[in-house]
Amino acid sequence: MTGLAAADIAVIEGMEERAYRKAARKLIPLLFLCYIVAFLDRANIGFAKLQMAGDLQFSDAVYAAGAGVFFWGYFFFEVPSNLMLERHGAKVWIARIMVTWGLISSAFMFTGDIKWGPLATLLQLSDAEFTFYLLRFLLGAAEAGFFPGIILYLTYWFPGQRRAKMLGLFMTAVGVSQLVGSPLSGAIMQYMDGNAGWRGWQWLFLLEGMPSVLIGFMVLAVLPNGPQSAKWLTTEEGQLLSERIAKDNAAKSGLASKHRIADAFKDGRVWALALAYLALQTCFYAVGFWMPTIIQELGFDKKELLQVGLVSMIPWGASIITMVYWGARSDRTGERRWHCATGFLLQLTGLVVLGLAAQAPVLSMLGLTLITIGWAACMVTFWTLPTAFLAGTAAAAGIAWVNSLGNLGGTFGPMLIAAIRDAANGRAETAFFGLAAVALAGALIVLLLRQTQSPDKARI
Repeated sequence: MTGLAAADIAVIEGMEERAYRKAARKLIPLLFLCYIVAFLDRANIGFAKLQMAGDLQFSDAVYAAGAGVFFWGYFFFEVPSNLMLERHGAKVWIARIMVTWGLISSAFMFTGDIKWGPLATLLQLSDAEFTFYLLRFLLGAAEAGFFPGIILYLTYWFPGQRRAKMLGLFMTAVGVSQLVGSPLSGAIMQYMDGNAGWRGWQWLFLLEGMPSVLIGFMVLAVLPNGPQSAKWLTTEEGQLLSERIAKDNAAKSGLASKHRIADAFKDGRVWALALAYLALQTCFYAVGFWMPTIIQELGFDKKELLQVGLVSMIPWGASIITMVYWGARSDRTGERRWHCATGFLLQLTGLVVLGLAAQAPVLSMLGLTLITIGWAACMVTFWTLPTAFLAGTAAAAGIAWVNSLGNLGGTFGPMLIAAIRDAANGRAETAFFGLAAVALAGALIVLLLRQTQSPDKARI
């Protein structure tokens, strides 16, 4: 009898491993591709600035405000979008997000052509500035719900002890999008400039926006809403994965599991994590949106945009390796908070190095690389924290709230850099030291925040 029971357990465990391998093989590459084009459309403004700012007479302050207003659209529509995903299913809602943001991203090519008349004048803006701000806000509103929606979607498939590795594989798309996108963006702007009478930055928005639309229709065709609707799983495999997720959610009761929308906003841990994420994203986007400019000012000719893109690959390549290794290590040890806080401390170190570098090429690149490595180490483990104690509708609302509030750092960080640059004739060292203090605050919040993982899962 015992032998029979052991044999049954072995069969079930074998089925479980096969099912998870299938899920990872079918889902992660598609989600990975989606996030590549998402982040490319969000961040290519950093490269477009190298031509666009001069053509449209945008100051550093105008660029920073436009880069940041994206996150206000994100902020206002994030929670409703994630709730819609839970209600209508991942397939339809993720496809909707991708198609709309791809169309809006492509529309940036017309930033200098649309005339607003008295409306722009009333706001004391040029037509180009008004168009820039409006499209950035709409892009944020369109993309709202995508990232937290994917985080939520992965909780439908992978229990907590497997999630950091899957998140790591998924989020390496940020690094890959910049690793590939940086030289691609530079090449498009340098070599497409003047074709059909369009500037390089106009081609950039068109050629990097339309793939999102095409991939959105691919998502609609092939993405299952959950294990039970996946045609590539057997009925038994789909049922087994659903049971594992139900068991994982039930185990959260020891961490005061919450299931209603209101519960997410009543939980102090949600607000603390939102503040920590705000610190992380403030530092990341402050440097991320300005990275092409920072690198160009290390001594590159203003026309050599491809070279800027190639050098930008160094910090992003390091972030990819970090995400894969750090996520797997966190899953293997079961520890989350120290892994996340270590990322903040690496980011802090990179910001200090960048502030001390005074545009010295080697030190500046070291600082930029430490910042992206730190961000990667933090991101890959951060999202295991809220999903450890939130479930159901509360997870949809809580994850979206942490992400939307935290991403406002994409407004504050770039504007801080712009303000310091304007006041210091293009130098931003003071801002980097201030951002280092923000990273330290994020690390302290994560370390002081208890009860964000089950005691039996924290083995070191």
